[in-house]
Amino acid sequence: MDDKLFIAIQALLVIEKDEVVPKNVKSRIRNAIIALQEDGNIIEVKIDKVLEELGEIEGDPNLEPYIRTQIWNVVSALECKK
Repeated sequence: MDDKLFIAIQALLVIEKDEVVPKNVKSRIRNAIIALQEDGNIIEVKIDKVLEELGEIEGDPNLEPYIRTQIWNVVSALECKK
C-alpha cells in the first residue's frame, strides 16, 4: 500500500474514533476507509470515491471545526496522490 494512502487511512481511523464525531459522519468515514482498503479497484477510482464521500461530510453543520480541518488534510493528501 502506498504511504499516502496508509497515512490517509490512519487519519480517518483517528477521526472515526473521536467521540465528538456524529454517528452519520462516522458511518461515512467508515465507508471511506473501506473504499481505500478494497482490493482490485484502480487507485484513482478509490480516491475519487473517497473524495466524494469526504466532500459530503465537510458540509455537516454538526462537525467540530478541528474535525473538519482533519478531513481537509486527508482530502489534500489524497488529491496529491491523484
